[in-house]
Amino acid sequence: MFFPEGQVRVFLYGEPVNMRLSFDGLYALARHRMQEDPLSGHLFAFINRRATQIKVLYFDRNGLCVWAKRLEQGRLIGNWDSVTTCEMDWTGLKLLLEGIEPKRVRKRYQKNLVFIGKNHSGDPSFAL
Repeated sequence: MFFPEGQVRVFLYGEPVNMRLSFDGLYALARHRMQEDPLSGHLFAFINRRATQIKVLYFDRNGLCVWAKRLEQGRLIGNWDSVTTCEMDWTGLKLLLEGIEPKRVRKRYQKNLVFIGKNHSGDPSFAL
């Protein structure tokens, strides 16, 4: 399944999950613990206690899908104390799947609005 990168919302569950859970169990965690709708088409990522396995739950047009990945070496996250239930972008999930723990990083460039005057109706005009 291919996702348009700008439209995908990814939710990471901030507690270790038993990897024996499948469709119904992961659906219940997303619905009741994360307070999100699993049928929305967003991605929900769940990681086990040792941080060597991840499952991603999402709803396709006609049913629930689960991706699973098990690392042969290394860990997906370094410390459970620093993990909280949060929303991340598609790039963050791709980094996590590659073994790179995404951290909160500030943007390099920030678009600033510049006041350029008033338009013909007297309203202020701004430019990027």
